[in-house]
Amino acid sequence: MKKVLIAVDDTKGSKSVLSVFKNLVRPPEEVLLLHVERLEGKSLMIDMLGQAELSTLKESLKGTDYKEELDRNAQKVLNYYRKELEDGGLISVRTIIREGIPADEITKVAEEENVDLIIMGSSGKSGLVRLVTGCVSKEVEKSAAVPVIVAKGAAAANEFEVKEAAAAI
Repeated sequence: MKKVLIAVDDTKGSKSVLSVFKNLVRPPEEVLLLHVERLEGKSLMIDMLGQAELSTLKESLKGTDYKEELDRNAQKVLNYYRKELEDGGLISVRTIIREGIPADEITKVAEEENVDLIIMGSSGKSGLVRLVTGCVSKEVEKSAAVPVIVAKGAAAANEFEVKEAAAAI
């Protein structure tokens, strides 16, 4: 296995990707850490926007305090996971920040970078919440051209949140 894409965010479910990755039989040559900044506009149905509307939203957010905060948070999250992977002996870790609809951006990066595997955490949503808000991991599983491992870990619920760890860095 040459390249693995690990999609991360600041949720407890994302924390479980570390244990799944560490249990892989053989480490890949390169790991891509991806964080997708979820943009918020006036619409609650941001996932329903077409490419033109999403592009306009991205352009309108440039240089705003909101976008700067998203960028700072993305860097904190990626720095946390990079440090964890590098402390585990992995040498080649590259970080990528994208903005937009998470499932779409994860599959785009996987295709662009020609990865062999995608690892991501489960949000833990179920029932009506999952029906209404959707599930990024399920969307990625359906649309990805490579295998997807969705990390579901009870251990992640017992550990401190990534937000707290990122704030400590």
